[in-house]
Amino acid sequence: MFDKILIANRGEIACRVIDTCRRMGVATVAVYSDADRAARHVAMADQAVHLGGPAPADSYLRGDAIIAAALATGAQAIHPGYGFLSENPGFVDAVDAAGLVFIGPSAKAIRAMGLKDAAKALMEEAGVPVVPGYHGANQDPAHLADQAAAIGYPVLIKAVAGGGGKGMRRVDDPAGFGEALDSARSEARTAFGNPDVLIEKYVLSPRHIEVQVFGDGTRAVHLFERDCSLQRRHQKVIEEAPAPGMTPEMRAAMGGAAVKAAEAIGYSGAGTIEFIVDGSEGLRPDRFWFMEMNTRLQVEHPVTEAITGIDLVEWQLRVASGESLPARQEDLAIQGHAFEARLYAEDVAAGFLPATGRLSHLRFPDGARIETGVRPGDAISPWYDPMIAKVVTHGATRAVALRALEQALVDTEVAGSVTNLDFLIALARHGGFRRGEVDTGLIARDLDALIADSAPDARALVLGVVGLAGLSDPAVRGGVTLWQPLRRTVAWDGGQAMLEVLGPGAARVTLDQAHDVRWQGDRWWVDGHLCRERIVCHAAGVSVFGGRTVHLAALDPLARAGAEDGGDGLTRSPMPGLVKAVHVTQGQAVAAGDRLVVLEAMKMEHSLTAARDGLVAEVLAQAGDQVEAGAPLIRLEDADV
Repeated sequence: MFDKILIANRGEIACRVIDTCRRMGVATVAVYSDADRAARHVAMADQAVHLGGPAPADSYLRGDAIIAAALATGAQAIHPGYGFLSENPGFVDAVDAAGLVFIGPSAKAIRAMGLKDAAKALMEEAGVPVVPGYHGANQDPAHLADQAAAIGYPVLIKAVAGGGGKGMRRVDDPAGFGEALDSARSEARTAFGNPDVLIEKYVLSPRHIEVQVFGDGTRAVHLFERDCSLQRRHQKVIEEAPAPGMTPEMRAAMGGAAVKAAEAIGYSGAGTIEFIVDGSEGLRPDRFWFMEMNTRLQVEHPVTEAITGIDLVEWQLRVASGESLPARQEDLAIQGHAFEARLYAEDVAAGFLPATGRLSHLRFPDGARIETGVRPGDAISPWYDPMIAKVVTHGATRAVALRALEQALVDTEVAGSVTNLDFLIALARHGGFRRGEVDTGLIARDLDALIADSAPDARALVLGVVGLAGLSDPAVRGGVTLWQPLRRTVAWDGGQAMLEVLGPGAARVTLDQAHDVRWQGDRWWVDGHLCRERIVCHAAGVSVFGGRTVHLAALDPLARAGAEDGGDGLTRSPMPGLVKAVHVTQGQAVAAGDRLVVLEAMKMEHSLTAARDGLVAEVLAQAGDQVEAGAPLIRLEDADV
C-alpha cells in the first residue's frame, strides 16, 4: 500500500478521497489554485502545493506541475478524481514516465474509450449492443445532415470527446440541424479541444442506466446498476441504486455486457458503462444499448457504495498498489436502496444557470451522508462546477430511502447563493418519481409544475419579514423594544411589507393581504397554522428553511439606485463568463426570442435572447470579452424611436 498520494483535483471529490486515505493511514497531498487557497480540501490534506491561477488551464490542467508536486512531496501515486485530467491518456503516460502510479486505468484503456465513435466500434466487436447511429470520421455538415435523415428524427448530436452534457444537442427536425450542429461543435471545441461529433438515434422513452465495473487489468466484476434518468440539460440531478423496475434477467444481461466491455480493454480500476434503455415497455434485455464508458470514478459512486457496503476509493488504492480484485462477482450483493441528490448553486427558474456567491449560512442534517467541498463562509467560484454538496440516503426499501432523501433535503440549509434545493425537494415529492416512473424527459416534461412547487409561499415570506424585522431574535422575541416603532415598513431587496407589533408574541404582516403571526419560544404560527419552517439570520440577510425556502436581503438603497441607472432595454450577463459570440450589430432589428449573444460559463454555452421586439441601439461587448454577472451586453430600443 502507498504511504502518500497526491490528489490532482479539488472540491468534494478531493475531500472524499482524503476521507478514505485517512482511514487507511495514507498521507495526502492537495493541490490548489489561487481561487482555492483556503478551500476545504486544502485544509484537510497533510500537505498542499500551489499550482497557479484560478483558470483550470493555469492550475488543475497543468499535468507537468502536478507531477512535479508529487515528486517534490514524496508522493508515490496520483489520484485524479473525476474531471480535469482524470481521462487524459497523455497525463497517464507522463505519470508513468515519472515513475509514479496513476490510480486509475491505463492510458491504452482510456484511449480505447476516450472517443465515443471509436468506443462504439470497439464495443460492437466485443458483442456489446450499441445505439443505432453514425460514428464515422466524415465531419462534413452536409454528410452529417444526410446521416441524421437516414437514422430518422429525432436525433442526438454528441461530441465524440464529450461528457457531462457538453457538446450535446437534441434535434427534432431537419430545419434545426445546422444551427444545433454549429452550437454543439463550438461547445465541444471549448470543453474538449475536439469539435468532432457523432449522430445517434434519440430514444423516445429513454432511461439512463449505468453499471459500475471494477477491474484489475485481467478480470472485472460489476457492482450492479444505477439509474441516472433524472436529468436536466443532459446532466444528472438525482441518481439511485438499484434501478426501479429492474428484473434479474435485465440485471444479468446489463452486468454481463458491462463486464465484457471492461475485460475487452483490460480495464483496471473503477469505471462506469453507461447504457441508454428503452423503457416504453418496461425493462427488457433486448432494449438497452451502450452509450459510453467513463474511465474514472463517477460523481454518483456513493449510491453504489451504500447498497454494496464497499468503499470504491479503497478498492482503487488497493488495486493500483498491486493487489488483485478484492472480491469475486458471487461475493457481491445488493443491500437496500440509495439515492443521491446533487445540490448546486444554480438558478432553476432561469434555465438552471450556474450561480456564484458566498455561503453565508450552510448546515447539513446529521442523518444523511454528505459529500461536500465547501464550508460556511466559502465562495462558489465562477471558475469551477457550482456543486455545493451531494446528499446521499440509504434505506431498506426504495420508499424508505426516498422519504429519507426528502427529509434530508428539507433539513438542509444554504444561504448566500441561489440554489436548486427547493427544486430537489419538489422532485423528491413528484408522484411519478415516487412510483419509480422515471425517464430522461421527466424534468423537462414537468418543469413548470416542479418550479411552481418549489416557489416560495406567503407563509414562508411572512416568516422572512418577521426575521428581517428582528422579531426572531430571542433577545427581543418576548416583547416590544423601545427603539423600534410598533408599526413600520420592512423593506428588502425585491419588496416590502408593513409590520405591526400587536403585543408580546403577536404581530401582523401585510403583504398583498394581512397575516397574523404569533410565537411562543421557538414555535411560530401564521394565520393560525403551526409552522415547521426555521428562521435563520445571517450575514446576507434572513432565510426561512424547512418548507419552500425564502431568502430576504436587507435593502441597500445605494445598490438599488446603481442598478436602476442602466435603464430599460439592457440584456445583462446572468453570470460571470466569456462572450463567445455576438449575433447582432448596431441598428439591426430583432424580434423577441432572437439570439443576441452566446455566453460561455463553467464550460457550458448559454444563448441570451431578445426579451422583446426592437432595434439594437448599442453593442456593449464583443467576442472574447470576460464579463461579470450583471454586465450590460446589448441595449435595445423601440423600433419607432
